[in-house]
Amino acid sequence: MPELPEVETVRRGLELQVGRFPIGETIVCRSRAVAAPKGDPDGFTAALRGCELAGWRRRGKYLVAKLERDGAPAGELGVHLRMTGQFQWLQREERPPCPHTRVRFLSEKHELRFVDVRSFGELWFVPLGTPTEQVITGLTRLGPEPFSDAFNANYLRQRLKGSSRPIKNALLDQALVAGVGNIYADESLFMAGIRPHTPSGSVSAARLEKLRAALVKVLELSIGAGGTTFSDFRDLTGTNGNYGGQAWVYRRGGEPCRQCGTILRRDTLGGRSSHWCPSCQR
Repeated sequence: MPELPEVETVRRGLELQVGRFPIGETIVCRSRAVAAPKGDPDGFTAALRGCELAGWRRRGKYLVAKLERDGAPAGELGVHLRMTGQFQWLQREERPPCPHTRVRFLSEKHELRFVDVRSFGELWFVPLGTPTEQVITGLTRLGPEPFSDAFNANYLRQRLKGSSRPIKNALLDQALVAGVGNIYADESLFMAGIRPHTPSGSVSAARLEKLRAALVKVLELSIGAGGTTFSDFRDLTGTNGNYGGQAWVYRRGGEPCRQCGTILRRDTLGGRSSHWCPSCQR
């Protein structure tokens, strides 16, 4: 699943390449992709007709676009890429839609196409005056953004106090910190020198601060590299993310550690693969 850097890469692409986009027509190719209004793709297309995508923001792994009609606010469009969702930015009629095309947004000259091989991605229309979280309910369960002042060592210490949950599993909890997934949890734990199995409540304040700083650093590095592609992620132009080739431990189980040469381990925690170095992480 795309994590924070991949979603942020898409957001920046939408801002820089697409900009303000007038929606002349919306075609829903798979009604399941429309989460709101649920079961009403015609209502979704009608709500967007004549609107302009007027700026994107990211919250965790969600994207939210501001909608305007004739220069006035007209609601919002929410998107979650899930496992394999991606946007494609095309000249209109540049190429026919592939079988995995779910929603097409058309202007006079261009098309913004939402493609999703596994069909888990979702789109929401949020009517004007309705709180975003009331429609996109997953937003209500998100913790602070990693780059925010609210995400600090004291916050982590309070939230993790007395917890026996492995620190790796805690980092994957979107209610603790928004946008972090398997890749950057593994990478930040390596950079902080903390084993993924370590009980969350036993990590000292000093090590939690080191982990916070490592997480911010690895996320910034990946955003700068355009995210990570190991299988499905592409940006708006179809380009792979480049961080994967720099990874310290993720998906490198059985290979030598780039820092000390020790063979990296691959274990399973909470049903997810964890990659770590027995020497560098304590």
